[in-house]
Amino acid sequence: MQHIYVNFKRFDVPSQMGGVNRISDIADYSSTIIPLCAPKLEKYRSSCEFVQFYPESQIPSAVKAAKGSCIEIGCQSVFRQDVAVGGNFGAFTSNRPASAAKALGCSSVLIGHCEERNDKNELLALGGNTDRKLVNTILNKEVLAAQSRGLKVLYCVGEKDTELDEWDSVIREQLEIGLKGADLSTVVIAYEPVWSIGPGKTPAGKDYITKVAKLIKSVIGPVPVVYGGGLKEANAEMLSSIEEIDGGLIALTRFTGEIGFYPDEYIKIVELYMNGKEK
Repeated sequence: MQHIYVNFKRFDVPSQMGGVNRISDIADYSSTIIPLCAPKLEKYRSSCEFVQFYPESQIPSAVKAAKGSCIEIGCQSVFRQDVAVGGNFGAFTSNRPASAAKALGCSSVLIGHCEERNDKNELLALGGNTDRKLVNTILNKEVLAAQSRGLKVLYCVGEKDTELDEWDSVIREQLEIGLKGADLSTVVIAYEPVWSIGPGKTPAGKDYITKVAKLIKSVIGPVPVVYGGGLKEANAEMLSSIEEIDGGLIALTRFTGEIGFYPDEYIKIVELYMNGKEK
């Protein structure tokens, strides 16, 4: 089974305010996108899991639009604590507990994305703490909270440019601490080579990605590994040729001009990747 994810970042922000949604009003975005994508993905239903992670404000309409289709809906992380009957009634202002994600209709959650890791590292640094193990410990609480509500987890790992000399120990630590006590049967790992993501940076090559994917599977076992550095038209065929890679994470489909996510381009990426896997 292959796994292809989409992480809709800043699609709840109008383009004139810096967002990247140029297709519809933000309130109708998910209900516009899903009907354009789902019918063309149906032929892969038995061989690929499709999950789309939306900002919380767009989740209800996304769940409604995806009902009966091959697309599942997820959210962008959960809080490390949750509500409990007869216990904490949910005093987590500004945070999304896993129970809220489940109640909204989500089936999956994205945890440990490099942007989330950066945020937590920055907060710890403000307090004078630079121990990266603490971030993995916090993410572990999020993973366990999500799984306690029956949510599947896409867990991201990856090394920064300052960590290239110790890439293997960094990723091993992220896996061993972040997934401690987790049910691995509902986990997919996304590998994000943080050092190669962004304008002007050299994308990670096939040999490097293969090396890391092999390490992940040697540490954690037969858990699916997807490429989180951006599955795109330019690398879909290459990634599909890597035996240890089981899918990818997409954020945008167009990176120049009117950047953003465009359904036809998304379908082309999926087809390039899946056709490669079927060869």
